[in-house]
Amino acid sequence: MDKLLAEIRSCTVCRSFLPNVPRPIVQASRTSKIVIVGQAPGQKVQNSGIPWDDLSGNELRRWLGVSKEQFYDPELFALLPMGFCYPGKGTTGDLPPRPECAPLWHKLVFDQTTEIRLVILIGQYAHNYYLKDSRKATLTDTVKSFKDYLPHYLPLVHPSPRNKIWQIKNPWFESEVVKVIRETVQKNQV
Repeated sequence: MDKLLAEIRSCTVCRSFLPNVPRPIVQASRTSKIVIVGQAPGQKVQNSGIPWDDLSGNELRRWLGVSKEQFYDPELFALLPMGFCYPGKGTTGDLPPRPECAPLWHKLVFDQTTEIRLVILIGQYAHNYYLKDSRKATLTDTVKSFKDYLPHYLPLVHPSPRNKIWQIKNPWFESEVVKVIRETVQKNQV
């Protein structure tokens, strides 16, 4: 696994499309129990080199009911974005994750991670890639139907502050889903 992580961290496949020098962000261990498949790091995370080191990460850890120490323990959590580097700014937010990363690296990481009990899929890019035809018509419907994908996958909305409006419009997420997220994560950490 160390060799693979070093290869990922030195990847420059999409250099010409990125606003920064490539700095792939990833965390994994051969014995990671829960894999979190996110979108792509934002500029703050790209600068720090620490996955989910932003407001979205704070909200995600709250949903999961875990401390920073637990979250950054690769024995517990593999943090595997759809795009490993900050993709740049678009007109309404960050650009989508680069499409090269997941097909190039995800299967290799999964093949070397032997203790996976749960894969948390955050946002439409992860839903599309992993759930394919089994996803529902909308992201909201997919998240609302999360029980259909357990015990292997747990599809979630992105925990970005931009999605607070979505959470206000969908109060069932906090009252129903966050409780199940915490129970599922606690059950799968040991």
